[in-house]
Amino acid sequence: MTHPLRFGLKASGQNITIDQLRAVWRIADEGGFDHLWDFDHLASIGPTGPDRPVYEGWALQAAMAEATKRVRIGCLVTGNTYRHPIVLAKLAVTVDHLSGGRLELGIGAAWAEIEHQMYGIEGLDHRVGRLSESLQIIKSLFTQERTNFDGRYYHFTDAIANPKPVQKPYPPVWIGAQGESTLRLTARHADVWNISGGDPAFVKEVVGKFDEACGAVGRNPAEVRKSLQFGWESEEPGDLIELSGKYYELGVTEQVIYLRGDRPERAAEKIAELLPELRRMEAVRS
Repeated sequence: MTHPLRFGLKASGQNITIDQLRAVWRIADEGGFDHLWDFDHLASIGPTGPDRPVYEGWALQAAMAEATKRVRIGCLVTGNTYRHPIVLAKLAVTVDHLSGGRLELGIGAAWAEIEHQMYGIEGLDHRVGRLSESLQIIKSLFTQERTNFDGRYYHFTDAIANPKPVQKPYPPVWIGAQGESTLRLTARHADVWNISGGDPAFVKEVVGKFDEACGAVGRNPAEVRKSLQFGWESEEPGDLIELSGKYYELGVTEQVIYLRGDRPERAAEKIAELLPELRRMEAVRS
């Protein structure tokens, strides 16, 4: 099964201005990128600590839906523990309608301990089990007239969730995973597996583990698209093209370039200029 090579930009919403975000969104939409992303954190992440400014990820996706016309939008990835499944399902359906059916639903188990500690958010110690239940519930809310679910963490009784998504049966589900248990969960539920990061050697290793996870649950790994977010640190065009090519050879067909630094809009413009050359890899290597 062959998947097309697609490219996206990611501006996280951390340590960035609204004007810069809007500039990146415009470049992604007008520059021909396939998708556009933010992240889902309530406090800033990284070595400098949690006190930098950061905007809420789903509010930004609603704004992205209104600010763009053609590029697909999403979050790499939503932290499942931050919201009850009905809240997340409602947010997703709302953004799918606002965008005219352009939502890519990114989700993961969550990992940031400091956020859970500071805000008293429960569930990190059982995050994989909660994610498993949430995925079952959200898919049911998207497709069924009534949802009944009696799990360990969530309980639904004749639950109604209208309207349904624009996309049928629901927006593509991207699951961020690298651990053994989350890889099996991804193999069961994902349309796209998001590898959160890593150099080509690491990606090659974890792809092998994912193939094993798919075999364990009886799914053909070729059915699941592989995605990766990575930075372009040197700003040398050849470096970006070479790195993208290495990931493509490993089967990573959904490539998201993470915009870091003080001038994300400038980096986005440079990548947009290189996009035609990046796309040529598909023809050359097919």
